[in-house]
Amino acid sequence: MTTVPHSSHWGAFDVEVADDRIVELTPTGSDSDPSPLIHDLGEAVDSQVRVRRPAVRKSWLDAVRKHRAVSSPSDSSLQEPPADDERRPESRGAEPFVEVDWDEALDLVAGELERVHRLHGNSAIFGGSYGWASAGRFHHARTQLHRFLNAFGGHTSQVGNYSYGAAAALLPHVLGSADFANGLLSSWDVVAEHTELWVMFGGVAMKNTQIESGGIADHPIAGWLRATRENGCDFVSLSPIRDDAPDFIDPTWLPVRPNTDVALMLGLAHTLLVEDLHNNAFLESHCVGGERFREYLLTGTIQTGTIDGTAVDAANGSRPTSTKDLPSDPGAAQARDADWASGITGIPADTIRDLARSMAAKRTMISVTWSLQRADHGEQTYWVAVALASMLGQIGLPGGGFGFAYGATGTMGNWKYPFPAPKLPTGTNPVSAPIPAARITDMLLTPGGEYEFNGTHCRYPDTRLIYWAGGNPFHHHQDLNRLRQGWQKPETVIVHEPFWTATARHADIVLPATTTLERNDIGAASGDPRIIAMHQAVAPRHSARSDFAIFADLAHRLGIAEEYTRGRTEMEWIEHLYDSTREAAAEQGIELPDFALFWADGGVDVEPGSTVLLEDFRTDPAAHPLQTPSGRIELFSETIASFDYADCPGHPAWIEPTEWLGSAEARPGSLHLVSNQPKQRLHSQLDFAGSSRTSKVAGREPCRLNPVDAAERDIVDGSVVRVFNERGACLVGVILSEHISRGVIQLSAGAWYQPETAKAGYSGDGSTAGDENPLELHGNPNVLTRDHGTSRLAQGPAALSTLVEVEPYEPLAPPVTVTTKQPPFTSPDAD
Repeated sequence: MTTVPHSSHWGAFDVEVADDRIVELTPTGSDSDPSPLIHDLGEAVDSQVRVRRPAVRKSWLDAVRKHRAVSSPSDSSLQEPPADDERRPESRGAEPFVEVDWDEALDLVAGELERVHRLHGNSAIFGGSYGWASAGRFHHARTQLHRFLNAFGGHTSQVGNYSYGAAAALLPHVLGSADFANGLLSSWDVVAEHTELWVMFGGVAMKNTQIESGGIADHPIAGWLRATRENGCDFVSLSPIRDDAPDFIDPTWLPVRPNTDVALMLGLAHTLLVEDLHNNAFLESHCVGGERFREYLLTGTIQTGTIDGTAVDAANGSRPTSTKDLPSDPGAAQARDADWASGITGIPADTIRDLARSMAAKRTMISVTWSLQRADHGEQTYWVAVALASMLGQIGLPGGGFGFAYGATGTMGNWKYPFPAPKLPTGTNPVSAPIPAARITDMLLTPGGEYEFNGTHCRYPDTRLIYWAGGNPFHHHQDLNRLRQGWQKPETVIVHEPFWTATARHADIVLPATTTLERNDIGAASGDPRIIAMHQAVAPRHSARSDFAIFADLAHRLGIAEEYTRGRTEMEWIEHLYDSTREAAAEQGIELPDFALFWADGGVDVEPGSTVLLEDFRTDPAAHPLQTPSGRIELFSETIASFDYADCPGHPAWIEPTEWLGSAEARPGSLHLVSNQPKQRLHSQLDFAGSSRTSKVAGREPCRLNPVDAAERDIVDGSVVRVFNERGACLVGVILSEHISRGVIQLSAGAWYQPETAKAGYSGDGSTAGDENPLELHGNPNVLTRDHGTSRLAQGPAALSTLVEVEPYEPLAPPVTVTTKQPPFTSPDAD
């Protein structure tokens, strides 16, 4: 029996191993609130849905072998596929695979890369890999893929993300940095001591505090929240889901209608203004555009023009092309007062006014979750929160101001050490035209199509090859039926995966990758006080190889081995990354041990400090300006106004979502879908393992409904229902809960996608080629969500602006097998 240290997104742990088998995973003793999901990692190693050998889709392999047989070896990789090419991309996910040896698989991959590179240029290669994949910083799949493709001449990449894409585009214009959405916060010790009232838009869901991308040695947030409450802080949670805030902080729950937080904040701001509770001195000294925002609050008209010029007002509207085209809607142009906000949000006007008065009377923290900006015009949620905090004038004071994404991960609100965490360099990408992260399907369906993004006019590339390592777009992307259509367009799809996810099942070439316990690595997150030595626990299963080993072999075939590997092995790279971090720490006066001691001890701790967000800026904005054009907080942005976007004007504003319960187009009986992050897994990771498996209802992802809504539809607890709209439909199990507001259905993302296959005449566990919108059997909400950008500014995902209908499912529901069975295989000679 041996014991080795390791880490994961769910926390650090020790692994007991006997005879190359995992006996037990034990969270580190220093973890104050360890995640139970750690134990699923041991089960994953020997999962029955592991990718065991390289596999190639049958018709793709037949077509390539046929093409090579009639071409000379020297030029077969330089030719277009013939006009009668039989790769049949429309059959991805709908036919068997052929297992091949590693040499043939790598030759196929290298040949396709070389062919696309020579015939179409590297912009035709899409380097996907959006996802957390691994807590290890060396074996981080996305980083490894981008390093490899950059060495090969570049690729079309992605900018932004699905987590906080709208905020990442907006906040540099308003506050000078996207980091305000990703950990730039007042630290928990400051909040616990000084905050008297915490207004939580979206709550602080404890399930999200159990995870961290780079791993986490301690889960302190529950303890900090308890300490904050014990020090006398009052909490107000504004969410359609009651348990988005934990009971132990005794929060006041205001069940705001989904997608209306902006209206609520505007009603609060209007109350501060007309009751003279705002801090006008702070607005004048630390902000620009305060008068424009004030005029909008009083009149409801969009303010255009420039700060120093003559404003041209236009009535508010939804999705016209330009602010000049906004319609003259008398109902839209009205004061954004509490009465107006009440009619939109469902929160009583007196409650809104009373909350505004309490916020002005106390040291108040305003927090906003990532989820609220994943909706139509999601940029506005963060912008108006900044405006509301600016009106209170507490920004830069201990315990006051704003904080974006408290509770989004396990380190949000922790002090960040002042040196970079270990990270593998990716090199320079010669292809300098990335697409917005959430616009994948648009790219695939409209090659050469024009779009606008953050003030620029762009064109989508003509994608011939997708290379994906880590992540699962058939989980996290919106409107999966539309993605399936786009996924059929490229000539080749290559995927690295440990497991037969839907993405792997929709690939042409699948290469088996190791799990985290089958390799050495280094775990680190700048908000976690420990850098973790991740020792390999067991040998790779079946024929799995690490992404690094796969790319090293490919790099050798393509003549770029030195540029990719720099002559280093896995352990030499890990030592190099640690030594680079150690040198950066020394420059900040922080001494870390040498690598040998670090590795032997299983990690090293960094003494935490304390942070008051924007304290220096508040003290002297001239000496410590923000990185905005004015150096101050921009409540009116001339830059954004100059883009002339009707869906994102030059100041924060209410713009009606495309789909919400207050829409005149909403069908009677519609429910608002809240497709939040799951409690029982991370995204779609380990959906086959114990924690997620035992959470299923009737073998499917559970949804939660208010009992009154369920009774009106003859739906009972534990039953199977069909959730549907014009984009798709899925089957889910039902849990009735009074924690869910009326008019809302909560269905977490991440169930492995399994469409019904009967209509295609195919008996496998993949997709269908015969039905454009097949019934999804497992409960994946992204067959229902809309696939369009939050606005032309950010082009972020807007999944949370989705309406659905729900009805009992009377037929016998087909079984879910995608998490228990391998896809079908055949021999290379089978017809």
